[in-house]
Amino acid sequence: MKPWHKWTLTALILAMLAGGAVHTLNARKIKAAALQALQQAQMTEVTLQIQSADVVRAKTLPLAQSLSITGTLVAVRSAMVKTRLAGELIALSVHEGDRVQAGQVIARIDAKDAQAQVRQAQEQMQAIQAQVDIAQRVFDNNQALVLQGFISSTALQTSRANLNAALANVAAAMAAVDIASKALADTVVRAPISGQIAQRLAQVGERVSMDARIVEIIDNSRLELSATLNTADAQQVRVGQTAQLALEAQAGRVAARVVRINPSANIGNRGVTIYLTVAPGSPLRHGQFVQGQLLTGETLVLALPVNVVRTEAPEPFVQVIVNDHVQHQKVRLSGQGRYQGAAYLGISGVTENAPLLSGRLGLVRAGTAVTVVPSPKGQP
Repeated sequence: MKPWHKWTLTALILAMLAGGAVHTLNARKIKAAALQALQQAQMTEVTLQIQSADVVRAKTLPLAQSLSITGTLVAVRSAMVKTRLAGELIALSVHEGDRVQAGQVIARIDAKDAQAQVRQAQEQMQAIQAQVDIAQRVFDNNQALVLQGFISSTALQTSRANLNAALANVAAAMAAVDIASKALADTVVRAPISGQIAQRLAQVGERVSMDARIVEIIDNSRLELSATLNTADAQQVRVGQTAQLALEAQAGRVAARVVRINPSANIGNRGVTIYLTVAPGSPLRHGQFVQGQLLTGETLVLALPVNVVRTEAPEPFVQVIVNDHVQHQKVRLSGQGRYQGAAYLGISGVTENAPLLSGRLGLVRAGTAVTVVPSPKGQP
């Protein structure tokens, strides 16, 4: 290699090394400047402006204690209407949803056989009545002959026995007439209670057997809920306590009241069943599944709305305002309840009337300065 080539290559290498050193120095200067700017920004205090509606005060409140209950509604009055004799169903005048009154005729069974049995029983009774008349005349004649001494008293006793047997046969025949008449009356099926038809289980022209189900009647005016609680929760329940029931995913609640408590626990699950009657006039229906809250009492505690207590840390805490700065204060929870329909938590670890950030503000960094301004008119 020629000498001037060596010198040229050496110069190029030195130039590249010098350029790299300059680039490194510039990068360090930029990084140092960015770090200094970040430190300066962190040293600059940011003030968070919040509305007075976002400041919550810890208050001592009477929290309503409740138990969750679920169950299926059952009508207090319901009836499965069945036939009392076999025969052809010749009329069924009601359908699902129809309203019926107690005693209303809802179905008829062919009565020809029953009518024939009534006639047969009546004719048999008449025949037996004729035998009674004969036995009565024989007894009267024998009684007169005994008095005149023409026959012995044994013959009179025999005629008396025959008369008594004939009278007993008449009584049996009358009972047979009553039974046949009852069967004839049973061909007319009447509603045993007032309510609505829930099921129609037979069709006109169908031959039904004895005790065949025809319709089911439900009276939705009185509904009852049976709910099973564990033994510990059942100890808090008393007759007369109230509850609020609702259908799943539907707005609105219906009042109910505890009317009975089963005195024994269920052998299978050791639960205790309680029975609640639903307030009349409710939109609920027999067979619906409902859930609700049973109010068991009140507890006077220092409380906060549920969303005020934060759970982002291993232990629950609240964001309290101290000297116009946010501080994270750990709290201890002492149960849950409801106040004026809203969910509250019983707490300890903060003083009463301490100003706290509402849950609507989310998590705020500890040490952040805050300024409270009045909320606009009309805003809650």
